[in-house]
Parts: sequence; C-alpha cells; structure tokens
Amino acid sequence: MAQKNDTTALLLAFLVTAGLIGGGFWWFTQRSGSDLSKLLPTTTPSSQPDDGKPTVPSTNNPNAQTTAKGFTEVQNVPSGLFSYGGSTTWAPMRLIVDPVIQSTRPEFRLRYVDPISGAPGSGMGIKMVIQDEIAFAQSSRPVSDQENQLAAQRGVKLKQIPVAIDGIAIAVNPSLELPGLTIDQVKGIYIGTITNWNQVGGPNLVIQPFERPPTAGAGTIEVLLGDSKTGVNVQEVATTTAGLRKLATNPGGVYFSTATELVPQCTVKPVPIARQPGQFVPPYQEPLVAPGNCPAQRNKINTNAFQSGQYPLTRNLFVVVKQNGAAEQQAGEAYANFLLTPQGQSLIKKAGFVSIR
Repeated sequence: MAQKNDTTALLLAFLVTAGLIGGGFWWFTQRSGSDLSKLLPTTTPSSQPDDGKPTVPSTNNPNAQTTAKGFTEVQNVPSGLFSYGGSTTWAPMRLIVDPVIQSTRPEFRLRYVDPISGAPGSGMGIKMVIQDEIAFAQSSRPVSDQENQLAAQRGVKLKQIPVAIDGIAIAVNPSLELPGLTIDQVKGIYIGTITNWNQVGGPNLVIQPFERPPTAGAGTIEVLLGDSKTGVNVQEVATTTAGLRKLATNPGGVYFSTATELVPQCTVKPVPIARQPGQFVPPYQEPLVAPGNCPAQRNKINTNAFQSGQYPLTRNLFVVVKQNGAAEQQAGEAYANFLLTPQGQSLIKKAGFVSIR
C-alpha cells in the first residue's frame, strides 16, 4: 500500500510541475511579446547539389540567370582560367566589359587567344571552339550550317546566345558626294554589276570596292551578298585599319565593316542606307560631322535606328557555346549571362554597340 501511495504522489508532482512549466512558457511567449522563432536556430537548404559540384545551367534555357541585375548576382559561375576568342568586331566590348567582369568576379578568369595560324575573327573563333582550343567564342554573325555540320562530325553541338546589336556601315572617301545607297546597289557594287558611281547618283568615277576576306572574321559579307560571289574588281585588305587607309587615299573607294569601327572615323564618310530608293537612314546621328571638325567632334552611332530596325543593315552579336555539359559550357553561358544583365548591357552601350534588351 505504501508503494502505491508513493507512485500516486510522484504522478501528482509530475503533473503539477508540467503545469507550472507550461504556464510559465505561455506567459513568456504571449505576455512578454517574445517571438519564439527568433530564439530558435534556423536552417537554410544548401544551394549546392548533394555531390558538391557546381550546377551547370540548363541547355534548354541558356539565359536562366539573366534576372540578375549586376555581375555580382550572376549564378553558376565556374572558377578557373577560360580561354576565348573570335570576332574582331568585339574588340571595343572586350576592352570595356571584360575588365569589369574580371574585377567583380575574380574567380572567373578570362584569356583572349589568337589563332595559331590565320587571322582572328568569327569563323576562326567558332573553328577553335569546335577543335577544343578555346572554351567559347565571340561571333559577329550566326553559326553557319557548315560549321554546325563540322561540329556534329566531332560529336559537338553548338549554341549561339545573342547579347548585343551591331550595325554594318558602308563608308566612302570624304570627297565623294552621294545621297546614299540601297541594299541592292551595295550588292551590285560588290558583285561587279555596278562599277561607276554615276550609276547610283554619284560622279563619273570608277568604283574601287575593298573588303576583308570572310576568313578574317569581318562577318558582314554574307549579310550583304548572301550566296553571291564578289566581283573580280574587289580588292582584299587584311584589316579594317588597312581598309581605312586605302579608302582615305582612293576617291572612288568603298568599304564596309561594323559601324562601331567606321562611324567615328575622321578619314572616311559613312553612307546612309535604304531598303528602297529615297528612304535613306544614316548609321550616324545627324547632322554629319565634317572631317574638319574631327577629332574634336566625332560621328556617333544611330542607336535608335539600329535598335528599332529602321536602319537596314543590323545584326546580332553572339556568344557561341559548346554544349558538352562540362566547364566550357558553364563558362560560355556564364559569360553570356554577365553581358545580358542590366550592368552588362549598359557597358555594351558604352562600348558603342546597341543593347539587345
């Protein structure tokens, strides 16, 4: 009987103690205004997968991280040194954008690589990607069917991510008086059916067309001519600098290249272009700056006409990525995502190109 009384007493004591603790707990949380959730530790799920490896952006959605506002917010950025190469059109962008990426994300190191043989350019950069010589390429034109076929033969699939808009400008000697050119007239000049400026409203003067070879990476001849071949009177120049020098000393000369390279120049005159006769749109902001006022003043890109599509000769600039599920793909997609942030698009405009967003 004594043992039963002891058990009952212990049970009553436990219930009284629990009641006191429960009442004190209620008073503390309800009457004192304390928030229990702030007193207890919280856990946050890890952003890394279970295997600890960095996440590679989905190839079905290459711009998945472009909601970031700036470089610091871009996710899935690999660490290491990544080689890249390609279009000379991108040179102003590399000069302005890439150092900011480097300083903001030091874990993502970049190295521009020239080809071992041949001139740098879009085609050469894409070839180097296919041959595993670089991680990704900068291109001023779309990947061609032939390049996709070559990649497929090596078991590689390429993806192009548009990041900016560029225009193609046609330039002549500053002394040449010309209202403008239609796209068909430009094509006629370069295939050899138009050989004198008087055929397009200019003076009686033989036309001397200059161009960079397509393998040099100008990336524009396809836009102008399609599948047509250049005429026998077209003279090749190795670089845009060489083309500008030829144009400055040849009254009948004509040359085309990216607008960012031609429009600000003091020694040549960019020409308004039209889809139809009489609908000329200049690649520069009017009024045209006279050569005598340059370099104190320089012509500026007609950004609004490029972005709206009113100017007839525009193109996208692409980051070309190798879809192999490895670090090279992650690096190329991360680079494109940097450029597609508002910070990247602002720097692209500063480099003289037109934002794509």
